[in-house]
Amino acid sequence: MNSSLRNTLRMIKFEHSVFALPFALSGAVIATNGMPPLVDLVLLVLAAVFARSAAMAYNRVHDRHHDASNERTANRELVVGTLSVRYAISFTLFCSFAFIGIAFLLAPICGWLSLPCLMVLLGYSHLKRYSYLCHLGLGIALGLAPAGAWLAVNKSFDGDWQLPLIIGAGVSLWVAGFDLLYAIQDIEHDLQQGTFSIPARFGTTATKCVAMACFMSAVVLWGNGNQQLGSGPISMLGLALVAVLLAAELFLVHRYGKEKIPMAFFKVNAWVPMVYFLSLVADINY
Repeated sequence: MNSSLRNTLRMIKFEHSVFALPFALSGAVIATNGMPPLVDLVLLVLAAVFARSAAMAYNRVHDRHHDASNERTANRELVVGTLSVRYAISFTLFCSFAFIGIAFLLAPICGWLSLPCLMVLLGYSHLKRYSYLCHLGLGIALGLAPAGAWLAVNKSFDGDWQLPLIIGAGVSLWVAGFDLLYAIQDIEHDLQQGTFSIPARFGTTATKCVAMACFMSAVVLWGNGNQQLGSGPISMLGLALVAVLLAAELFLVHRYGKEKIPMAFFKVNAWVPMVYFLSLVADINY
């Protein structure tokens, strides 16, 4: 693989697309009560990938000096120079315009709404310099995915548009919860830099309590969404498994501290959206 491509994929953590994509596809499945048209499905995947890539690249550009002073992030591509800042900015612009263009292909209303959506995605990088709500800001950025996908397939607001909003609200709280846990790793650095971080300001115990509340609220919202969909036992079983995964994530962080945060984040938490999506699809097609 070309070194520039490899470094670019590393910069945007391409493999972590698993966190957002299944929930976006869930919105599309809800809109059609089954599998959406193939063209819409392909365009949705591309839009989600480009939107996330733009947000990640912009974050790396914005945070490069902050990353350089943090031992955990000091080896990132823009810090060590394996990719240039000019390249990252160009990549951000390319992905942003690609996202907007694909949104217009899906539906004109999606194209126009992609502009404020992109502002939310990019705005997270600034929010953590000004507000403790930055963790929820990241959650909202990912929580837009189910509603955006629903609208992309439905082409208008006709129909039960509240459902993807409920699912998206659950996604927002789930993301905020795991971002809170992940930020525990950087407490000392955030204190030095004056970053608005709940773990740095209120400590690990309070952070774990808030994360637990976020996870519980997310499960309740997803359960409410499933109930409104008239979902059967497969979907509810999947939601129960999601609750177990979230409990396991909290246990790992509580029992082992920083040492197990990468495992909780990348090994356990990564299964949450996949389990939710697969159980939803299986239930609809059962």
